[in-house]
This record gives sequence, C-alpha cells and structure tokens, in this order.
Amino acid sequence: MSGYLTGLIVLLALNTIAAYGVYLPMAAGQLNLGIAGFMAIGAYASAYLTNMCGWPALAAIAAGGGTAAILAFVVAMPILRTQGIYLSLATFALGQVICAILLNLEVVGGAAGYPVSTHIEAFTVVAVTVVVVLLVCLMSTTRVPIYLAAVKNDPLVADLLGLNVKALGVAALTAGATIAGVGGALYAHYFNYVEAQYFGVMLSTYTVLYVLLGGTQSVWGPLVGAAIFTIVPEALRSSSQWRYAIFALFIILFMALRPQGLITRGLTRRRTQAAVQGGTTAS
Repeated sequence: MSGYLTGLIVLLALNTIAAYGVYLPMAAGQLNLGIAGFMAIGAYASAYLTNMCGWPALAAIAAGGGTAAILAFVVAMPILRTQGIYLSLATFALGQVICAILLNLEVVGGAAGYPVSTHIEAFTVVAVTVVVVLLVCLMSTTRVPIYLAAVKNDPLVADLLGLNVKALGVAALTAGATIAGVGGALYAHYFNYVEAQYFGVMLSTYTVLYVLLGGTQSVWGPLVGAAIFTIVPEALRSSSQWRYAIFALFIILFMALRPQGLITRGLTRRRTQAAVQGGTTAS
C-alpha cells in the first residue's frame, strides 16, 4: 500500500473518531464546538506519559481518553446549565481556553510543539477506530439512544417521565470527550508530534460538519460524513485552485436540499426491512 493511501486511511480514521466524539453529545441536544480542545488534552496527556513516564503507547492512548473524560466530567455541570446557542458558546470558549493554556505550557513545548517519542502504525489507528465504531453501534442497540433523543427533544417531558436529564447530559458530554481524547492521542502517536495550533476552532467546526452532513439520526451518519469530507477533497485535488470552492458549493447545495443529513432513521429502517424481506423470500 502506498504512503499516500495509508495517510488517507489514517486521516479518515481520525476524522471518524472525532465525528463520533461530536455525535454522542449532539444526540442529547448538545452542540459541542470545543471538541478540538478535548482532542488536544488526549494528545498532550498521552504524549507526556510516553515521553516522561515511559508508558506503552496503547496505555497512554487510553489514559489520554480518560484525562479528557475527567475534564469533561468536571466542567459538565456548569456548562450544561446553559442551553442552545449559549451552550455552544460555552463549549467553544472551553476549547479555546484549553488550546491557549497548552500553547503557553512550556513543560509540553509551548508554541514550539511537543515531539512524541513513541510511534504507532496505521494498523493501530484503524483498529482503535473500528473498536470505537463498534462500541457506539453496540450502544445504539440499547435504550440509551432513546433516552438521549428524549432529552434532546423535550428535557421537561423526559424529566417528568423519570429520566435523569442532568446525568444523561453529563454522560453524553463525557463519552464524547473520551472518544475525542482517544482520537487526539492516536494523532499524536502516529505523527510523532503535536502542537496546540492544530486543535483550533476550524478543527471543531469541520468535525461538527461531518456529523451534520452525514446525519444525526443514525449511528452511521458520522462515519459517512467523515468519509465524504475526507475523500471528496482528495478526489478534487486535480483542480487544486478550485477544489475547496467546488467542495464548499457542494456542501451548501446538499444542506439546502437535504438539511436532515444523508443518513436518516427512515432510510436505515427501510434498508433493514428490505434486508429482512429479502432473507424471508430466499428462505
């Protein structure tokens, strides 16, 4: 496999993990514009553990996700006191604060960036991504998505029905931050270098667009959205001067014609029914 194709697969895997980090809070009605900050926490924490403490890469990556989860759990209650656009602004501000702190933290290189001593192969990145996707798919077979949808659609009614709205909101934000932290840790150990400037507002914005384009109604939406945002710009590389303009026009037209995203709950249900009917006919 060529180096270009390997790099494209790794980029797709990292984008997929980031998309699922946004998808889980969004399923509970939280538009997290600070997802890049949690990725930065995972990247720097895991890099520090391998550089200074000699941890194995996989253990450090898991710890990076855990560090992001702890931070998300701590800030969840004050952040989730806000709603709507104010919640989005709060998460945006949190991501900017995290990046600003890391940018001035000399123990991890500051503005010069932080080299990472331990390298992981592309296979490891893809394998961890597959595990993350499978875990989210497994979660989708439980009642958790129903609870999150209830909280998203009407928190007051969900509370009256006996759901712990605050606990579900904290759990969604924490789970998304954990996935994002793992993605940041994978990025750090694959590229062997991490800098705070990479985890800026544009990364959070693009990641949210992955989920909106793919669709928030299905667990496969983030994967499809990440694939489109990763592959289509590369397919347009031959028109290097216009590819971003063409891709932006495509996104505008797509969202105007299909604002609910590419993968919807009804589409998934129809395909499942068709598969079941086909299996019954064959038998």
